[in-house]
Amino acid sequence: MRKYLQTNVHKLETDLKKPIIALVIPAYNEAANLRPFLDLVNQTTENLSDYYWEYIFVDDGSSDNTWELIEDLALADPRVKGVSLSRNFGKETALTAGLELAGDVDALIFIDADLQHPPHVIADLVAQWEGGYQIVATQRETIQYSMTRKLGARLFYFMLNRFSDLKVQPKATDFRLLDRGALKVLNTFEERTRFFRGLIDWMGFKKTFVTFSAPDRANGESTFKLGALVRMAINSFTTFSLLPLRVTGWLGLTVVSLSLAVLFYMIITQFFFAQVYTPLAFFVVFNTLLFGVVLAALGLIALYIGHIHTEVIRRPLYIVQDKVGFEEDE
Repeated sequence: MRKYLQTNVHKLETDLKKPIIALVIPAYNEAANLRPFLDLVNQTTENLSDYYWEYIFVDDGSSDNTWELIEDLALADPRVKGVSLSRNFGKETALTAGLELAGDVDALIFIDADLQHPPHVIADLVAQWEGGYQIVATQRETIQYSMTRKLGARLFYFMLNRFSDLKVQPKATDFRLLDRGALKVLNTFEERTRFFRGLIDWMGFKKTFVTFSAPDRANGESTFKLGALVRMAINSFTTFSLLPLRVTGWLGLTVVSLSLAVLFYMIITQFFFAQVYTPLAFFVVFNTLLFGVVLAALGLIALYIGHIHTEVIRRPLYIVQDKVGFEEDE
């Protein structure tokens, strides 16, 4: 028994001298997928023995037994760490929690637990990193989405790339590797309303893409519903683009110009061509139109004021309810 313990302690000390790569795995009601996911990850990392691997699961307020399974996995494997958030804060925040709790690692890989980010692609990410790239992102070749979601995604990427300073690769995913330098910069960002992919793409650095075909979910249903996608699109657009405010200004100028043109036309035709108009009708139409423009402007401005409010009140981005596998001072 003593010889067994000495052998394992020696192995652990040897592993800790290796470069460390951590996986951050957000999980929301993914109990059915965690064990198959970890098995496939281990099959890949066993062939990448030059590195010491850590797996950081972030339970984003699951209502099933996701957290209990994470605790079991952590007890069975010292490389597994777990974080339980006090409620469902959303995937972008769960990724941030994993990032901040990862500590001093040489590289970090963000990957989903639902197996739609194939674990075998990890080897390709590491190979590109070894080739000198600081950020290795992934891009889906194929995935089974509804036509509505596909069209919505295309419109989102077109609008964001056309009307903001940010250039986001279509079909890109959160499945990506960042090296130590990129992680250090990403950890300095303080905004509360986050579009994680956008922040990483905004940073720059030497970057490349790896393509993959996304399989269907192994178990369960996607928890990323239409409402969450719409909220993410709105937050992304208002975070990285001033277009809505500019459009409001342009619309206001257009309405004012048209109103002045119509008024000028009415005056000319009234005095020189004996054309009779009903001023009240024009007044009602244009008053309604101008009122709509004002409401639209207020709504768009409210989005930006909302972001300012979120930043200023400085609430914690997330609350950790429980942790497992971490040192007590982590």
